[in-house]
Amino acid sequence: MLPTNQATVEREHATYSYKLQHGATTGNKMSSNIRLQKTCQHCGNRFTAKTTVTQFCSDTCAKRAYKQRKRNEKIEVAIKEETEKALYNPAIAQKEFLTVEEACQLINASRWTIYRLIEKGELKAGKLGRSTRIPRAAINELFKLTEA
Repeated sequence: MLPTNQATVEREHATYSYKLQHGATTGNKMSSNIRLQKTCQHCGNRFTAKTTVTQFCSDTCAKRAYKQRKRNEKIEVAIKEETEKALYNPAIAQKEFLTVEEACQLINASRWTIYRLIEKGELKAGKLGRSTRIPRAAINELFKLTEA
């Protein structure tokens, strides 16, 4: 039997050999000594970055920038949908009877304004099933009344 010191040394050597063979770390982690002075993309403060891809000075700035980016994406989508919906269709001007949405586009007013005008009796409209149709002549008449 080996003395205690010798047994301990051999056990440590076996453990070290096992770790080397199986890719386990021995406690010494590789680290980089890179230190870069950068400007935070969110708040604009100067900070020392430990990697070349760091963009923000803190986790808080990274989270705030992410939220701002998501907000901007939602706003862009909403603007895109609004512009696609509000594009003027020249075929509307040729129709004899218009839907409420087409009348909105034609006179650049909201749905509720059109319905209010119909309710007050200033704009004549008829129901065709569940949809409301507005004669083109009624819209022309509406603007003749406002000119006088």
